[in-house]
Amino acid sequence: MQNDWPLAWLRERLAYSPREPGLFTVALTHRSASSDNYERLEFLGDAIINLLMSERLYAEYPAAAEGDLSRLRARMVSEEPLAAVAGSLGLGDALRLGSGELKTGGFRRQSILADAFEALVGALYLDGGLDEVRRIVLPLFAARLRELPHPDELKDAKTRLQEHLQGRGLPLPRYRLESVEGEPHEQVFHVLCEAPQPGAASQGSGSSRRRAEQQAAERLLAQLAAGEEAS
Repeated sequence: MQNDWPLAWLRERLAYSPREPGLFTVALTHRSASSDNYERLEFLGDAIINLLMSERLYAEYPAAAEGDLSRLRARMVSEEPLAAVAGSLGLGDALRLGSGELKTGGFRRQSILADAFEALVGALYLDGGLDEVRRIVLPLFAARLRELPHPDELKDAKTRLQEHLQGRGLPLPRYRLESVEGEPHEQVFHVLCEAPQPGAASQGSGSSRRRAEQQAAERLLAQLAAGEEAS
């Protein structure tokens, strides 16, 4: 790593010259390398990223309800997209890690990359302010924002089934646990989902009751949609 780390990395990757380089030294230091590490900045950066995504989604989806906006934001700020953005910046190569994390490939670990990116955003905020964070960070998410699915596609099957029935003035579905198979550590749950009107039902299975209910709801939705298309 160059002698003027982290200045060279910041200039090369973000075209940014910090006022307080020490902030970025901390932001790029994992706890395995020092007690003066990025965890507090990670806390701050997490809140700032949520704010930026909330602002952008609020503007981009003027007709979306609160729940839809929350689901879209969760898609943008979860570990996987944050780690992907960090990877695109080569952030793993700039991190200071302890010897143990270096040996186990910590610079490639998704959780570490996501946390470090949040810390980097926290440092950018303290050093340059919110407008500077917007200028640097939002373009990093531009492609992912364009590729977001319609909000309805992010709803789980149980929610979509409930809305499907409510929209037609029909009673809510009922879920019944029919059986549980297997040893305690590898159980399979079998659930029946019923729509009293129009008199339809489907079964689902999964490693938890919730997963079984989701599968049953998904199958019932498909069944109802097929019936409506045929009528």
